[in-house]
Amino acid sequence: MSYFAMSKLALKWAFKKPATLNYPFTPRVEILGSRGQLSFTVSTCTFCTVCAKKCPTGAIAVIRAQRKWTIDRLLCISCGACVDICPKDSLALGSGHGHCSVTKDKEVHQGEMPPPKPAPVVTPSVAPAPVMAN
Repeated sequence: MSYFAMSKLALKWAFKKPATLNYPFTPRVEILGSRGQLSFTVSTCTFCTVCAKKCPTGAIAVIRAQRKWTIDRLLCISCGACVDICPKDSLALGSGHGHCSVTKDKEVHQGEMPPPKPAPVVTPSVAPAPVMAN
């Protein structure tokens, strides 16, 4: 490339806006239809563990007995496999992205424990007295 052609490009780039955004100072524009952060609704979840079984990275863990749903945001790749398989539509992918994470904390959602079932009341059955014929 000749010197003049290169200097022409350098001058053109010097007065043109950059193609990228200055991210921390300019907020990112959300793109509709993009796969962003996974959101979870505790009130509709039945803790069936199907989402944890379908997750390809193992980012989701469900403890059914304790009604606990856990996600590791650093492992989640926003593939949407859990959203497609959820029978109660408790999971959804939004178009917005979450904030940067600097720790390896897992996000834990605790569901309400169902009330304990009352013990069945056993009544002693009294056999009818035999009837004697005279």
